[in-house]
Parts: sequence; structure tokens; C-alpha cells
Amino acid sequence: MTSNASRSTLSLLGTMATALALQSCFQRGSFAVLFVHLLCLEVITYCVYMVVIYPFFLSPLRGGKFLLGHGMAAYEQPAGNTFLKWMRNVPNDGLIFYRGLFYQDRLLVTSPQALSEVLVTRTYDFQKPKILRDFLRLFLGDGLIIVEEDLHQFQRKNIAPAFTFRVIKEMYPVFWAKAKQFVRVVGEQVAHSPQETLHNAKAEDASVVEIGRWASQVSLDTIGIAIGQDFQTLANSQDPLIANYKELTNPTFENQIYFLCNMVLSPTFVSALPWRVNQRNKRLLRNIASKCLGLIETKKEELESGTRASRYSDVLSLLIESRNFSTSQLVDQILTLMVAGHETTWSTFTWITFLLARHPGIQQNLRNEVTENLPCPKSADPSEVDFDFDVAEKLPILNGVCNETLRLYPAIPVTARDVVRPTQLAGQHVPAGTQIIVSPWAINRDETLWGADAHEFKPERWIDIDEAGKQRVNNTGGTHSNYAFLTFLHGPRSCIGQGFAKAELRLLVAAFVACFEMQMADPHEVVIPYGVVAVKPKTGLHLRLKRLPV
Repeated sequence: MTSNASRSTLSLLGTMATALALQSCFQRGSFAVLFVHLLCLEVITYCVYMVVIYPFFLSPLRGGKFLLGHGMAAYEQPAGNTFLKWMRNVPNDGLIFYRGLFYQDRLLVTSPQALSEVLVTRTYDFQKPKILRDFLRLFLGDGLIIVEEDLHQFQRKNIAPAFTFRVIKEMYPVFWAKAKQFVRVVGEQVAHSPQETLHNAKAEDASVVEIGRWASQVSLDTIGIAIGQDFQTLANSQDPLIANYKELTNPTFENQIYFLCNMVLSPTFVSALPWRVNQRNKRLLRNIASKCLGLIETKKEELESGTRASRYSDVLSLLIESRNFSTSQLVDQILTLMVAGHETTWSTFTWITFLLARHPGIQQNLRNEVTENLPCPKSADPSEVDFDFDVAEKLPILNGVCNETLRLYPAIPVTARDVVRPTQLAGQHVPAGTQIIVSPWAINRDETLWGADAHEFKPERWIDIDEAGKQRVNNTGGTHSNYAFLTFLHGPRSCIGQGFAKAELRLLVAAFVACFEMQMADPHEVVIPYGVVAVKPKTGLHLRLKRLPV
């Protein structure tokens, strides 16, 4: 924890105040006056010290705002940058103490030891802040992300079988089919909306594309497949479901203000305001929930009649067959899976294409690896379903690119936990009511864990060379701690769908890089990470794509 040497300053000020009080009171000869003066001066001194002197002049985190402290650091854009600066510049032993909104005590966790306690060994001593859970509950119900302790353990235990390696492997051909559709529809836009040429290509072979739009649609389609329903948003961009999601999660200024008001005030208070956003969100959520109910009823009918259309075990079917969830609980889980899976894949794929466009050499090396080891994404060969698609898990450059992007651009850059009972953290006693901040953005870029080049895009971190000189995948990025990579967190609260997300991401990236050469539409553009739910480029990502013969 940061040094408390400044306590001596407080002690000195108190002593001086006491001396002045004694002098005044002895002159008047009244011990009652002595007590009153002493009490008043102590209180005033303490308040001046805590509100003005310490936070603005003595604290290593000085610079906070009156009453707000450094509480807005968690809401900055891009989130996590201030925490990363503190980790670099503030001496600490695994915890950095600072004042949050209205001077609430907060601890930023900075060391693997402290992270392991928060995320694994004492995980249920630390819960998502109630105000955040109440806000998310408006959108996700009581899904896995929201619930705590016994209910969380029950839900995770009964949802985990839907995300086993066997289930994910069965879905590889479905992922690949969706990836092929993805590159086909993007290719059609390139062909029908020619822009300036790229590398002397024909005009009809090159076009500027806002890739975030397509990434959003393909990720929603894929998460739909996971719950047993292909939404076909790639084929129909006007689908009302994708429109609802875009409106609900669009990182507009109004949505930012709405989120901040819910965090600073309370969801109950904000929802009672005559604010257009409240009515809009209720309408959108009714539409989405209605769609979920329809999916559940259709899936139940399929299971009862034995007419399941697909050969793979989708998540919704497995949850229904477990008989552990009511219809309303199934709706909550679907909402959770859709929002979490859609947003994270969308944002990560967008950042991968951004980094590949900025690093053409890595892009070409990845293209060579993919075309040599995976089927052609433009092929209509039905024998592809028998191809061993889990070979994608062993391609070193493909995995290196995906993992390095997940490291640099975690979808959720900052998360908070409230201490619900007195506990220990990094050898320090932590009282109930303290708020704990974990920042994947900062940890994933920490130079003490990743080296001096922690801020650089280097997929080779995730590649080892064996004795025969052959490249192979490593899962550590060259670090010595599991807690250096926090994109999916760890322990009982880690992302239950990370295997699904990585498998989907690998095949989408493989198909896309095999079919298109990518450059930034504006090579000088400064791309700003920004977002309410997941971090994405603030103004979208415009790429100049060239169709490749494959």
C-alpha cells in the first residue's frame, strides 16, 4: 500500500493546534473552553488536511478533484490509462490506495499475489458493486454475470457443461461456415462500392469498409448459433434484433451520461426520471426479451419432438435439457450470453484488423500460415466438414495475433469489486465497504510483467521455438504469472465462454486475412479506444480492403 509517512504531518498540525488551544485557554483560566477549542481545532485541522492538504499537496496521487477525489479515473476514456500510469509511477507493494467519489476508500490491485486473492482464493469476499449489479440487472436479468455466492456457484456449475472442449469442437464447422458467409458478404460490398485503388488493384477489387458494422453482425450471428438460432443478420442488415442491439449499446454521449448517472446516483432513481433514454431502453429490452422467449419455446418444441435441425449441441438445448433453469432464468442466461458474447467478439475482431492493417508484415506472415493450413474460405467443398478445424488452435501466428490483441485491447478494461466482509489482501487488513479496482487494461500492459515493450504489438510473445527450430504456441506470452493476462479474468468469476470466443475468433480472423489485404483508409488517423459496454474504436474503423485471389 502507498506510504503513510504523511501521517507525521497530521500529527504535527494537531500538536500545533493543541498548543495554541492550551495557550488561549490558560490565559482565560477555563478548562471547559480548553476542551471546546481543542475539539474544534482538531476537527478543523483534520478536515483541512484530508480535504485540501493531503489530496492536493502530499498524496502521491495528488491532482484529484474536490469531493470527487480520483473517482472519475474508472470512467475515463480509454478506461485504465490512469491506473497504468499509477502502476508505473507510484511505489506500492501490490495495492495502491486512493479516494474515490465522495472520498470512498479504494484499492487498485497491482500484483499477481493480490490479484490471485481477489479473483481466486477469496473471490466471494469481493463482489461486484451493488449499484453496478442493479444497473446491469435492468439489461441482463439475474444471469451469471450478476448473481453472487451460492447462486453464482449453482449457475456456473450447471452452465459449464455447455462450454466444454467437446461442445466447442463440434461447433467448429458451424463457425467456419459463418466465417465463409462473412467474407462473402464483405467481398460483395468491396465489389459493389469501389473506392480508390490499392496497390494498383482494379477499382472493383478495392473499397473502404467500416469493419465494425460487419464485425457486429457476424458476432451476433455466431452467438445466435451458440443458443441454437442463426439470426442471419449478415444476410439482412435491417433485422430488428441487430437494430435493437446497436441502439442499446451504441457508445453515444447520451449513453455515457446515462451510465454515469446510474453509477453516481442509483438505477432506481435514474429509472424514475422522465428521461427519453429510460423509455427507449425499456422498449428495446422488451423487444429483445420477446425474441428470447420465442427462441426458448421453439427450442423446447424441437427437443420434445426430437426434430433438432442441427447435429451440434447448442448452449440453449443443453441448458433446457439440464432441467435446472426456469423459463425466466433461461431468458436471463440468453441475455447474458448474447450481450457478453456479441460485444466482446465484435470489439476484439475490430482491433485485430486494426493492428494487422498497421503491421503489414505480420499480416502477410499470418496470411501465409492460414492459406497453407486451413481450407480455402471461398471453397464450396462439402468435405470441409470433416476437416480437423482444431488445427487452428495450433497455428502459432494465428494464436499469437489473437492473444496479443486480447492482451492490448481487453473488452472490459476496468472492473470493480466491493469488500462485503472484513478480509485480508496482500498482507493488509481490508475493512468491509472498501472498493477494489482490477484493471485488465493496466495489468496487461504492465512493464514489470511484460517487459519494456509491453505497449507494443508483438505476436511473437506467444510463440516458442522448439529444438527442431519449429514454431509452436505458448499460452503465457512469455510471462511468469497467470495473472499477467487478465482479459478473461481468473477463478470462479472468469469468463465461462472464453474457449468459445477464442475458437470463433480464430476462424473469423483466418478467413478474413485469407480473403482481404487490409490497410487503414487514413494512414494518419488516430484511433481512440472508447465504449460503454466494450471498448471499440470511437468513430468506427475504416479499412481499405483489397480482395485477394484464394
